[in-house]
Amino acid sequence: MNSSVSNLTCASLLLLAGCSTLTTTTMPAKDAATDPAARAQQLAQQFLIVDTHIDVPYRLKNKWEDVSVSAPGGEFDYPRAKAGGLNAPFMSVYIPASLEKSGGGYLLANQLIDSMEALVGRAPDKFAMAYQSADLARQAKEGKISLALGMENGTPIDGKLENLQHFYQRGIRYVTLAHSESNHIADSSYDMRRRWKGLSPFGAQVVAEMNRLGMMIDISHVSDQAFYQVIQLTKAPVIASHSSLRAFVPGFERNMDDAMIKALAKNGGVIQINFGSSFVVSQANQWGLQLKAALAAAPKGTDENEFRKTYLQQHPYPFANVNTVLDHIDYVTKLVGIDYVGIGSDFDGVGDSLPEGLKDVSAYPNLIEGLLRRGYSEADIEKIMSGNLLRVWRAVEAHAQSVKI
Repeated sequence: MNSSVSNLTCASLLLLAGCSTLTTTTMPAKDAATDPAARAQQLAQQFLIVDTHIDVPYRLKNKWEDVSVSAPGGEFDYPRAKAGGLNAPFMSVYIPASLEKSGGGYLLANQLIDSMEALVGRAPDKFAMAYQSADLARQAKEGKISLALGMENGTPIDGKLENLQHFYQRGIRYVTLAHSESNHIADSSYDMRRRWKGLSPFGAQVVAEMNRLGMMIDISHVSDQAFYQVIQLTKAPVIASHSSLRAFVPGFERNMDDAMIKALAKNGGVIQINFGSSFVVSQANQWGLQLKAALAAAPKGTDENEFRKTYLQQHPYPFANVNTVLDHIDYVTKLVGIDYVGIGSDFDGVGDSLPEGLKDVSAYPNLIEGLLRRGYSEADIEKIMSGNLLRVWRAVEAHAQSVKI
């Protein structure tokens, strides 16, 4: 889960010295007017930044750290988040696919939610839970980082719609229907068995109930068939919380192809670009497959960690970078328009594969700088950093309210 983290940026050091992060930086206006890097620092503090997938809960389950202060064991902590301008991370309530068979998903999900509530309880001046889209701007004005919750894998629903309502009441605002294996709701893009050929009959009920409750449906991880069935059934826009584009990584079904992106846009939804190198560039994706094949061919009893270390020395990992992530954003905007793309980094979830220049939550200004250099307007950058996701969230809330009237 965890990767090495970069040193704190100058902005981080200024923050720790007590500088405000709510409005502007100390950079002179004349410099910001001509320097994209300086302007990016300003915009990161001015705009709401919403990242729809950060794996802090499971990271802390494996090895607890106090992320309200500097916590170098992962990519997220409060000082770096403030330095990067992050206002609202969706904390991923990740449930391993194995729990579909062994049980325990419902309990684990509640424990992970408990851990985020406990984080807010320990540092109420720094964090606040976010239950509605309107919470984000209000809590940002209070200087707090909003912790929204998304459940990665619908296994804890356990075939009971009342469990879905329970998790809504606990703060879950999106559910990734399946993860690395098919479950009782939907087929996974990674699972070639395709048990349901898309959604299960219960999965169709889940879609309807999520619409009714006001939960965003997340189609990251599901099979293509499941995606199209969701699009056909849903009465509200959906999200891909942390996916990238198949055009850059051919054959990787976990990403979305052009036809899916067009269908998502027609639905009014949004694709939140995953930063992981294996999602972004084909070479990194193939590197993982080649390592797996080499390990399978190694003699029995081979120490996997030592094998990987040696392999990495002989075959350096082909990291993506800020520009290759920006290429995905460019592609979506050219294909369907600016209104259907955002960011879902997968920080703390993709190990050591994060791109150069996007190694942790202090790095969002690097992405904004790249967008400025590519000619994006500030209004369009704001849409990418939060506006598009907020539009979908509000639409989902509005639909739920309309069916209650």
